[in-house]
Amino acid sequence: GATRGAAIGHVSPEAAVGGTIALVEDGDEIEIDIPARVLRVNVSNEILAERRAKWSAPKQELTGYIKRYAQHVTSGSRGAVFEDD
Repeated sequence: GATRGAAIGHVSPEAAVGGTIALVEDGDEIEIDIPARVLRVNVSNEILAERRAKWSAPKQELTGYIKRYAQHVTSGSRGAVFEDD
């Protein structure tokens, strides 16, 4: 592969549903603890609460198969499997 050293990836749609990753802004310090398998944004709970109050979900205008995928496939953290309602 093309990566040498640590590589950080995130496959779950946490940002799209308003998780903490959606509140990260340019200049925020991110702590990476590889042995503990933890990513942490070093911003106070008060500031995160202010950001969360202003946050709104991004608007998506999906059509066709990608719309069906978005509506029925679970998050990557749950295996990204199709669930037909």
